[in-house]
Amino acid sequence: MSTHLNSRTAWLGAFSAALLILTGCASNTRVEPPAPVENRLAGAGTPATVAPNANADAATAQAPQSTVTPVDVTGNDAMANGGGRVVYFDFDSFVVKDEFRGVVESHARRLSADRKRRVLIEGHTDERGGREYNLALGQRRAEAVLKSLTLLGVQDGQVEAVSFGKEKPAAAGSNEAAWAKNRRAELKDR
Repeated sequence: MSTHLNSRTAWLGAFSAALLILTGCASNTRVEPPAPVENRLAGAGTPATVAPNANADAATAQAPQSTVTPVDVTGNDAMANGGGRVVYFDFDSFVVKDEFRGVVESHARRLSADRKRRVLIEGHTDERGGREYNLALGQRRAEAVLKSLTLLGVQDGQVEAVSFGKEKPAAAGSNEAAWAKNRRAELKDR
């Protein structure tokens, strides 16, 4: 028991020393001011240089107005356009991939904001495999999305998972491109 206490004490001492060193280093760290920024929009001739912390009104008067349209990063734009309602899966898998985390999170936010809203999650597979196997795999895919939503705060009564297996393909064909589009879970409002 004394060996355990000695190792714990030694670890705490080492951690405290490291923390003191890092804290001491942080207070002595010198922050350099930002470098001047070149304004290429000032004119066709020589570019003007804008110093940091310059008068904001003067800098604004020189630069023309931006013609860039803002981007909606909340995911609501994708929802309005009908996109962002499909989660695709790898072959013979029901793991929700990281690339579809945004789709699930945007639906979770939408459902959490309106507790009266309901969503049906339809699980689908490609044509390979037997009917019973594909119905079970489609159900696991739908339930994986459902579980992700409930972990993000959606109530159980707001979501329902069903499987169509290989009965409702999104793309016709017997190739990888068609199969990849058919291995999916679709989120549909009820």
